[in-house]
Amino acid sequence: MSHFEGKEPLEHVIEARKKGKMASAEVHGTELPGHISAFADAAKETAVILLILWVLLADKIPLMMLVIVSGWLVWKVGRSAILGWSRLERLHRVIEEERWEIEHHRSTEKEELKALYEAKGFTGKLLDEAVEVLMADDNRLLQVMLEEELGLSLESYEHPLKQASGAFIGVVASALIFFLGLLTFPSWAPPICAAIMIALSAAMTAHLEKNKRLPAIVWNLAVAALASGIAFYLTKILP
Repeated sequence: MSHFEGKEPLEHVIEARKKGKMASAEVHGTELPGHISAFADAAKETAVILLILWVLLADKIPLMMLVIVSGWLVWKVGRSAILGWSRLERLHRVIEEERWEIEHHRSTEKEELKALYEAKGFTGKLLDEAVEVLMADDNRLLQVMLEEELGLSLESYEHPLKQASGAFIGVVASALIFFLGLLTFPSWAPPICAAIMIALSAAMTAHLEKNKRLPAIVWNLAVAALASGIAFYLTKILP
């Protein structure tokens, strides 16, 4: 069977790009560095969790909430690291698949490369020279095919422990601010502290993704209010 499976080289490249996007996808998406996404998500989720716990355990000692948050911290940090390792494993698999194709299907890889550079506007002798130069260096060819054919940006992949550190800082920062409010003004400060952390995290991610900050803040606060509100009213309704 043909390497292109009956498709034109450019059509094959388009499908390969879709494959590359799937390989690079992660829970936080590909728009932000992993540690920043992990930090923002961990901060928002911790604030919401603490807010709900405050609603449910208003008459309990803060120690109970501290114990729960400690377990939550381990989960968030571990989960972030596992997701990072999984993403790197997918990337490694895609790299090895592309390396194998270069070693065993050089003629078809050359056609793909030519189609890529034709789409960029290269023609005639300049096109042939560019293709020959890249075909002469397997390492350079691998990098080009990963970035141009599959659409992968190798520089964007972070070490899983860096992502885990982002989650750690997010949980700790959110918890510290919340408990500061809880210990200072326990009757009204906790929800305000939670709202501040949620709003700041939402604004930061929206700013870095070049999205509108106000809608992001409003929607995140609205969802947090809905979640804590449901928890509050269920405590009143259920025996």
